[in-house]
Amino acid sequence: MNPRLDTLQPYPFEKLRLLLAQAGTPPASLRAINLSIGEPKHAAPQCVKDAIVGALDGLSSYPPTKGDPKLRQAISQWLGKRYGIPCPDPETQVLPALGSREALFAFAQVVLDSTKNGIVVCPNPFYQIYEGAALLGGATPYYVNSDPTLNFGCDWSTVPTDIWTRTQLLFVCSPGNPAGNVMTLAEWQTLFDLSDRYGFVIASDECYSEIYLDEANPPMGGMQAAVQLGRTDFRNLVSFSSLSKRSNVPGMRSGFVAGDAKLMAKFLLYRTYHGSALSPVVSAASIAAWQDEAHVIDNRQQYRAKFDAVLPILQPVLDVKRPDASFYLWAGTKGPDADVVRDLLTHTNVTTLPGSYVGRTVNGVNPGQNRIRIALVAPLADCVEAAHRIADFARKG
Repeated sequence: MNPRLDTLQPYPFEKLRLLLAQAGTPPASLRAINLSIGEPKHAAPQCVKDAIVGALDGLSSYPPTKGDPKLRQAISQWLGKRYGIPCPDPETQVLPALGSREALFAFAQVVLDSTKNGIVVCPNPFYQIYEGAALLGGATPYYVNSDPTLNFGCDWSTVPTDIWTRTQLLFVCSPGNPAGNVMTLAEWQTLFDLSDRYGFVIASDECYSEIYLDEANPPMGGMQAAVQLGRTDFRNLVSFSSLSKRSNVPGMRSGFVAGDAKLMAKFLLYRTYHGSALSPVVSAASIAAWQDEAHVIDNRQQYRAKFDAVLPILQPVLDVKRPDASFYLWAGTKGPDADVVRDLLTHTNVTTLPGSYVGRTVNGVNPGQNRIRIALVAPLADCVEAAHRIADFARKG
């Protein structure tokens, strides 16, 4: 067996399952509302459903590893329009993927050289795939704690030089999970400068890029920042995106990787053996999704309505603010976060996620401690009902 498997920590939702097993029986009068998992619950767009039905003959053929050329073209055109940049070359700078999760993990296996005692730097809290990809790739994760005074961003200047010299890969997530913070152009400039100096690759996880709360101010992406800073070759930068959140199709497992052509060529070689090609059915549905913005605008409007309704209920009793983007609330609690989540289920039948479960303790501090992540993925009425229950619980506590 691969001994590196023993280095993996339990996934947050496995820890949550064990925690909730300790909870008391919720009141029978309160139906369960689950706000713990970031799984979109809005309806999948009709254009995607229609495309799937119309492409079922594609089940009779193997898909190319590089992906359907029409899909790569659709992704390239979407990137150009969304970020106001020249369209990336669909032949050399774009690859479809089975969602961003699969791609993030697989890409790390391409970049990491396990013979060199490498480092993978990532924000803390973080998406657990970053850590797992690092450990199974033979590298050591290095966590940079989020800072509430920086809108839960990271102060990259706190990373010692001896860490940067060993760094092979840096994961960033903007908009962030769990705090919904968005990286600025100045922060991108800092990271690009560090990448040039030390030679590491930047993997930019942008799966929440299309869920933002100000329609006039979409979040900046890594490729957009690169172009604005004159890095039109996207050197040492690869961006990851997905239709799961944008188009409410998490079960479709469709996303893309785009960026540095040299890195993309190596990734394509890896995927030739890894076997991660999108079926023609999913490719046709993905083209339909990337070419339609109406359903994405409607999606954002639904999330804005939830934030508008829920925040006035929660802000008087919790340390919580409106994020820049994403569908999460990163709420401070008055007690240990795991205890709060357990007792919240017992008394209100609402499930959230302990913040410490998505972070690690660094220098004696887990930046998720005494915070809970609330995913506003349920229908509006359920989110409002859950907010009232959480607020009543907080007042009594």
